[in-house]
Amino acid sequence: MPSGAFSYALLLALAIALLVAAFTDLKRREIDNTLNLGIALAGPLWWWSLGFGWSDVAWQLGLALLTFGIACVLFSLRQMGGGDVKLLAALALWFAPGSFGQVIVLMAMIGGGASIAMAAFNMEHVPGEKLRDAVAWIVALGWVWAAASIVHALATHRPVISPRRLVTIHDALPQAWMLALPALAIAALFLFGFRHIMRRQKSRLPIPYGVAISAAALWVMGEQVFLNTLVR
Repeated sequence: MPSGAFSYALLLALAIALLVAAFTDLKRREIDNTLNLGIALAGPLWWWSLGFGWSDVAWQLGLALLTFGIACVLFSLRQMGGGDVKLLAALALWFAPGSFGQVIVLMAMIGGGASIAMAAFNMEHVPGEKLRDAVAWIVALGWVWAAASIVHALATHRPVISPRRLVTIHDALPQAWMLALPALAIAALFLFGFRHIMRRQKSRLPIPYGVAISAAALWVMGEQVFLNTLVR
């Protein structure tokens, strides 16, 4: 756990670097290589400040390599930018596996919600497709609402659906199969809406995933520092 002025100075430097990464990604859709390199090179200083042993270092390096490999696959599929890949791999050097997993989930929810919202605004409107556009917007708003609900639940450590509401739903629908039809209908609606949004894109939309990565890392870092349990 963080201890001493040097450890907290490193965390402050990381927080500033993440804010800069979010700003540059939002402004230029780029994250400077020097910034990502600085975050990565400061990782060993963080380990030293916490008194990591060789096994701890091996865990962090393994996590970073795994993250880089998976992110490279996403980059090849054009789901992430090169700067996002490097930033995520560099951050893996700073977070324990459990905390980094929370960063990944928050990043996915924030980035996914932002992606769908931006894609909806980027749709080209074709005459005679007002109904399809309306369905697409309903789907986009529903996805953003769901993503925001999950992010709020993760951030506040509360369930997305309260146990009391789950009991109410269970009592109202005693047979599990009764949920199948509405679930299939909702899934079909979302698939139709997503397909329409993707088909009507005016241009390829660069998604500032660096903002989502930075926001998720800052939240988890702040929470863990507050609880004094950032690392093992």
